Amino acid sequence: MPEVICVYSERTGRVFRARRGDLDLKTDEYCIVESELGGELVKVVDISSITCCSERDTKDQPRVLRPASQDDMDKFQWMGKKEKEAYDFCLQRIREHKLPMKLVRVRYFFNEKKGIFYYTADGRIDFRSLVKDLAKEFKMRIEMRQIGVRDEAKMIGGMGVCGRALCCFSFMKGFEPVTIQKAKKQNIVINPTKISGLCGRLMCCLAFEAETKGRLYTDEDKVEE
Repeated sequence: MPEVICVYSERTGRVFRARRGDLDLKTDEYCIVESELGGELVKVVDISSITCCSERDTKDQPRVLRPASQDDMDKFQWMGKKEKEAYDFCLQRIREHKLPMKLVRVRYFFNEKKGIFYYTADGRIDFRSLVKDLAKEFKMRIEMRQIGVRDEAKMIGGMGVCGRALCCFSFMKGFEPVTIQKAKKQNIVINPTKISGLCGRLMCCLAFEAETKGRLYTDEDKVEE
């Protein structure tokens, strides 16, 4: 029985791997996996095909805590509605306070004691009045977390120019520097509209495609010799 299974989170729209431990889980079954928010409801989509994970990779995956009960599913459905309401309320207050910031997403902790409001902005924002409004309205700890445009794309998702889901959204765990030199080495025409992603930065695929093509060129050179 494979240690790692493939699961899907309806709240985030992401498919990722998780360690099931000794739990006997089946495809289409719902379960709770560990997360920075105290827990995440996911659906099992594959229990057999993740056999290529190394032991090191396996340790990096979140752990399945338990099969989801009906109470768990009802709670996450309720939390999803509350997060949407919190988003709309926060957006309204941002406009009233005329704050130069863009609200990206709201996430509640599983214990309902804290909410994280993700946003983007060009600089530092004095949102003390906004936090007071949010804390008074929702009766919980409020964290305003500023993220970058690449993190925004990773969180929201979208379709790349290749017609597939964004790499950062679908499988990338972190970002690495992407330079224009990597595009030049691949003989790509340096056109900002062609080599920039939805976030406005250079496409992440330029980095790992450069490594792949570099290995291919090396192999071809060896064959010619």
